[in-house]
Amino acid sequence: MTLTASNLESHGDDHFVDAEEDERSGKVDVEGRSPLRLAWARFRKDKLSMAALVVTTLFALMAISSPILKRLGVIDPYTPHQDLLDYATGNYPKGFGGGMSWSHPLGVEPGLGRDVLSRLMYGATLSLTIALSAALITVAIGTILGIIAGFTGGIVDSAVGRLIDLTLSFPATLMLLALSGVVVDRMTDLGVPAGATVNGLYIVIVLSAFGWPPIARLIRGQVLSIREREFVDAAILMGASRRRIYFKEILPNLWAPLLVYFTLLMPAYVSAEAALSYLGVGIKNPTPTLGNVLGGALEYAYTDFFFFFVPAAVIAAIVISFNLLGDGARDALDPKAGR
Repeated sequence: MTLTASNLESHGDDHFVDAEEDERSGKVDVEGRSPLRLAWARFRKDKLSMAALVVTTLFALMAISSPILKRLGVIDPYTPHQDLLDYATGNYPKGFGGGMSWSHPLGVEPGLGRDVLSRLMYGATLSLTIALSAALITVAIGTILGIIAGFTGGIVDSAVGRLIDLTLSFPATLMLLALSGVVVDRMTDLGVPAGATVNGLYIVIVLSAFGWPPIARLIRGQVLSIREREFVDAAILMGASRRRIYFKEILPNLWAPLLVYFTLLMPAYVSAEAALSYLGVGIKNPTPTLGNVLGGALEYAYTDFFFFFVPAAVIAAIVISFNLLGDGARDALDPKAGR
């Protein structure tokens, strides 16, 4: 049959008449929505969570763009500006707000005169990279061990449980401080570049090594329930391999708790990086991170409060926004759970 304009017009009129008849008869088409779309609809109704999403997105974009801006010469976190310092006052910045100007919107550092905004932007890149890497590795280790323990049971479940107890028995902060010199030197001997690379890698490894037990316990509890469902029994009866059952049948049903835990783990690791840099274990100057920028500003907390306040406010904004984002995701994915 050849379609012509008259046929299309006639077909459109018939469809319009059918729609009118359905409306008069009370027939209404109901569009089904996936659980993800339902969760997103609930998430959008929470204005605080949406604001947190905007803030975290802005910080993520800043972290991604900072290396590009540094290469283009737009930001410069290393060059000192001695001409902006007043030697008569002990090398404090001249002018209002720590030397604020169009060239230096947040002023410059006392003593060296490096641009504060550039160091915060580039420091956020390194801090968020460390936190993101450690969080991904932590979630991956905890998820794999939790799935294996929960599905297999028996001696495997018992062995993973004892490993979790053993890992939790070590004080993570003390281990970070105690192992720093030995592990960093050993990694350098193995060919890891010295300086920021080896120190950042050390933080990622230790945070991941001591951070996976809580997520493993959470996933194990979820898998104990999922393994009793019909689709898992069907996969077993069809002869599916363990790997397929783990990653094709069980893992897709764990994305909600994994997403929530990841959004709550990120701010914890950002705070951990800042604390470790303050304790002298993390990345050291002149390479900026949010932690060592704040650590360097502590000695000026009374004499140049603005220089101390800005990095502290940036860290607080990142931590609070990620925590609110995690709370909003949890409420959206599990509407029966209250805050």
